[in-house]
Amino acid sequence: MTLKKAALRDVKALHQICTDAYAMNFYHHWNENGLDLYLESEYGIEKLKAGLANRNLGYYFIECGKKPAGFVKIRYNAEFNGRQNKAAELEKIYLLPEFMGKGLGKAAMGKIVESLKKKGVCTLFLCVIDTNTNAIAFYTKLGFTIHGTTRLDLPYFKDELKGMYCMMLEIDKPNHPG
Repeated sequence: MTLKKAALRDVKALHQICTDAYAMNFYHHWNENGLDLYLESEYGIEKLKAGLANRNLGYYFIECGKKPAGFVKIRYNAEFNGRQNKAAELEKIYLLPEFMGKGLGKAAMGKIVESLKKKGVCTLFLCVIDTNTNAIAFYTKLGFTIHGTTRLDLPYFKDELKGMYCMMLEIDKPNHPG
């Protein structure tokens, strides 16, 4: 498994893996044409170009061999419990279905945590749909704990799936994936 930082020249490949990995995993979470609208708003070429130019965002390809297997999006200098610069948010980590269950996500998270630790980040946090038991179990095995709840505010997203757990990992403590 390789974790490769995306650059502006990679925007088309990034668009492809982002839309494929998200859509293949979450198509059933949307009503009407909501998925198409979301994919354009989150992973459209112009949105990705702006994200790649933002020094507080990092996009990474998860590769298996030379094949794209998924992607990660990290927000650096994120505010968490009123603290900034010591926290980062794992905004996205998605794998194509054929690469799930092979340890790629765990390996990618280990590399992310080690990189964040070197940057002086103390806390990594994320939000996960509260009915996504596989993802919750994955994050829990990596040492994340639930510290709160929230709700998604997305049009066309199925209402029964809008509940979210906020989870955190204290990077500077033992038992993290790095």
